[in-house]
Formats: sequence, C-alpha cells, structure tokens
Amino acid sequence: MSVTIVIPTPLRQFVGGNSEVKVNAVTAGDALRELTTEHGELRKHLYNDQDKLRNFINVYVGDEDIRHLDGPATVLKDGETLMIVPSIAGGSATAEAKSADTATELSNDEIARYSRHLILPEVGLEGQKKLKNARVLTIGTGGLGSPLGLYLAAAGVGTIGIVDFDVVDSSNLQRQIIHGTQDVGRPKIESARDRLLDINPHTKVEAFETRLTSENAIELFKEFDVIVDGTDNFPTRYLVNDASVLTGKPNVYGSIFRFEGQASVFWAEKGACYRCLYPEPPPHGLVPSCAEGGVLGVLPGIVGTIQANEVLKVILGAEGILLNRLLLFDAWKMTFRQLKLRKDPECPLCGDNPTIKELIDYEQFCGLNAPVEAKPDLEEITATELKALFDSGTDFQLIDVREPHEFEIARIPTAKLIPLGEVVNRICEIKGPKTTVVQCKGGVRSAKAIQYLKDAGFEGRLINLKGGIGAWSDEVDPSVAKY
Repeated sequence: MSVTIVIPTPLRQFVGGNSEVKVNAVTAGDALRELTTEHGELRKHLYNDQDKLRNFINVYVGDEDIRHLDGPATVLKDGETLMIVPSIAGGSATAEAKSADTATELSNDEIARYSRHLILPEVGLEGQKKLKNARVLTIGTGGLGSPLGLYLAAAGVGTIGIVDFDVVDSSNLQRQIIHGTQDVGRPKIESARDRLLDINPHTKVEAFETRLTSENAIELFKEFDVIVDGTDNFPTRYLVNDASVLTGKPNVYGSIFRFEGQASVFWAEKGACYRCLYPEPPPHGLVPSCAEGGVLGVLPGIVGTIQANEVLKVILGAEGILLNRLLLFDAWKMTFRQLKLRKDPECPLCGDNPTIKELIDYEQFCGLNAPVEAKPDLEEITATELKALFDSGTDFQLIDVREPHEFEIARIPTAKLIPLGEVVNRICEIKGPKTTVVQCKGGVRSAKAIQYLKDAGFEGRLINLKGGIGAWSDEVDPSVAKY
C-alpha cells in the first residue's frame, strides 16, 4: 500500500530536496526502511548504531507519536501520512500568577486602554487584574521575542522581564520588529525596553543584559510566573526547559526555521516537558541556524504571536492552552498541524525517577565544546591569507558550496559554485591534487563539504575558509555584500 512520508526541512537535503516521499509499506518501520534504503545518506540521521530511531527524531502517524502506539510495528492504512518531526523549539485557575485580589486597581486610563479586554467575559476586570499582576520572563528579544514582547506589553502584562546580551544589527530588521533602523549598534535590551514602554507606560520592564547560564537561570526564573522561550540555539533551549521544570514554571515554547514553526506549552506539573518530546539534541550542524538557513521574515511574527496568546491564556487560567500538544505551522503552504504529546515516565528530568536534579553543562550536552582533537585534519585559512594566496599567483581552486540564490547575492572572484548537496556527485569537477579552498557563508557548510569529500575518497589538499564570504567582506573586500 502507498504511504506518504513528510520530510522536515532540515532533512530534505538528503532526499533530493523533496518535502514528501511516497513508499510502499505496511508498517511505520517498513516505511522508514524503504525511505532510508532509497536515500542512504538519510539513514545515519534517523537511526543510531543500534538501529534505533534517534532521540531527537519523532515519527507521527496522524496526530500520534508511534512511540505511544506500536512503535515501528504500527500498521499503516493505504494513503496514510507518516511525519518525521525533528527538534528545531488546558490550565487551571491561578497557580500561574498571583491572585488578582493583590493587584492594584486599574486606573481610568488603564480601563480605557484595555476596554476591549474588559468586555470579554473570558477576561473581564478580574482577568485584566491578573495580567497586571503577572510577571513574565522572555528569553531573547529577537525574531520571536519581538512580537511576543510587543503583544504582552500591549495586553497589559504588569512586569515583563527580558534577557538578552546582543546588539542590533541591520540584518535583524527583516524580522525583529521591536527594533528600528535608528537602533542599529545599540544593545537589544535597551531598544526593546524603550519600545515596550512606548507601547504601554503602565508595564514595568526588567532588563537583564546578560547571557542566560546554568549559574543564573534558577535564581532568575524564581522571580517570574511564566517563562517564554524565544531562543535560537539548542543549549539555551534545554537550559530554559530544565530551569523551568526545576523551578516549577510553565515554559511557553516556540521555534522557527525557514518557513516552518513549532509552538507548545511545556509544564512538567501538568504534562510533558521539552525533554519528553526531544530527549537529546540533534548532532551539531545538522539543523542550520537562521543565519545559515534563512527564515521568512513574517514567520517569527506568527509564531511569537502564538506564544503571546498562550502566555495570556496561562495567566488567565484558560482552558485549551497548548499543553501536551505540539503545533506545527508551515508558512509557505499555509498549513497548521497539531500533534499529541505525552509525558514520558522515563524522562530524566520530569519522569517518575528523575536523574537530573540540577542544571548541567548545556554546551557539552549539545556537543558544542568537543575537544579540538575531534577534527584534527581540518585545515583552515583566513580571508586575509586567502587574499595573499591570490596575490602570490599560487595555483589553487576555490569552491563555493552555498546555494545558487546565495551565489547571486555575493561571490568571491574565480569561485566555482557546487552546492553542498551536490558536492559528492560532482567530485569529478574538483581537480585534485591541486590545492582546493572551500567556502560558504560562514564556514560551517564548507567544513561539512570537506568531510563529505574526504569520506568519498578525495585525496587532494582541502582547506576551509574560516568565516566564509562574510570574513572576506570584513577583511578583504567591503564591496562584497553581507547577508
């Protein structure tokens, strides 16, 4: 029988760029076996050395995770859809926020400002007091944190904490709408605070210009009612989740990549946490950052607004929050899907017998501080050294492994374009034993390309351009556009 497998964006490079693949299979295991037989490079990203699905991969049939059905033995119906979901990332009344009784009465100005809330029976005067009395901590003031902060302030959340340590860059303005052109070069924390207070002077903004770490997270989280994850990296995402569980706080989650978004509410006291969904992160480099993979500017606005919606519902004690549900959104196809989540009794953090009882080293957990010896044969060259190589007349070749649309934006003279996904199949176009310098946007994809070439048996000298074309623009030729 025919089954459709939906391929997530980060893994499409291993199936020829396709978003869906049709296979003939009876069970979920059969379907995945057919998929990885046809697309062999995908297998190592789905299965571990014990031939079991990796912990950062979930597989859904309908809205159910097959781990809670019959696993790989789950029988499929003809025409059914199987979804691969990798990590990318009803409440009761008032455990979420302090009682509205302790809140200061609304002023006449606030009554006028929040009038559209006050005439909603689901909010009303008492609900607006809960919002005024609530303390919400947002981690990050970027793509997700921008719409999130704007709508929380506009809604009348009494205290908004913002954590960020970055500065505004012109490349942020395509999606980080809390900042403006005049803010370029300013600390994001200052720009965000000014904008939030301009929207609502009744809101108190507590700014923390610092990196969230295992050393400060617990004490910081204790002072707030709801935590909102607007981060863009896996170490901080796991840190936010773990600190939320250890302090008993609801964690309103959102993540984005290219055209796809995810949202949920993780609340260990009432259901699943992030580790129940993704027990471990994907290998470093498998899921590109927005800087490498890109993101549709409006996407974080949609997902961040969904997060703001869930924060307000948590504070108000509304039914129907995204608890034990994962919302998937595809902005390009304009589709929403909702998947069920279940608390994992074996979760090391919130399960029946937890083993994680304090915060850990999340860089190490996510494989970001592996010893240098892990890649001793990666030879690198700086942009300045590459310029000297050009000037010396040395015979070498420069291979650009970015995508064609990136090549159109900016390029280094003499570079030959061979996109990362085509490198191995076009290995004959790379002349060995001539020295080969490989470049991309920032140096990550080019390092992957070098490893792919070595694994394929390429014997010539391969050198990675450190910092990619961005470094070339900074160090050698400012006329080359940065993106």
